[in-house]
Amino acid sequence: MLYSIIIGGIAGWLAGKLMKGGGFGLVKNIILGIIGGFVGGWLFNILGIYTFHGELGDLLEGVIGAVAILFVADLIKKNK
Repeated sequence: MLYSIIIGGIAGWLAGKLMKGGGFGLVKNIILGIIGGFVGGWLFNILGIYTFHGELGDLLEGVIGAVAILFVADLIKKNK
């Protein structure tokens, strides 16, 4: 569990750096990264995409999931 939080936090930070405008700030990006890590793993599993095993694969899934979550959250934020 702690491993997932750490990888998700790093993924959220990286996703915030990748997103135009920097996302939502460090703390929210990390929280969304943790959620995105679970979403990324779930999406990759559903699509039958298998990444590297270990930390690198987990980080890749987390960053992709976090970018997706940040993208959707940004769309919601802009429509309010």
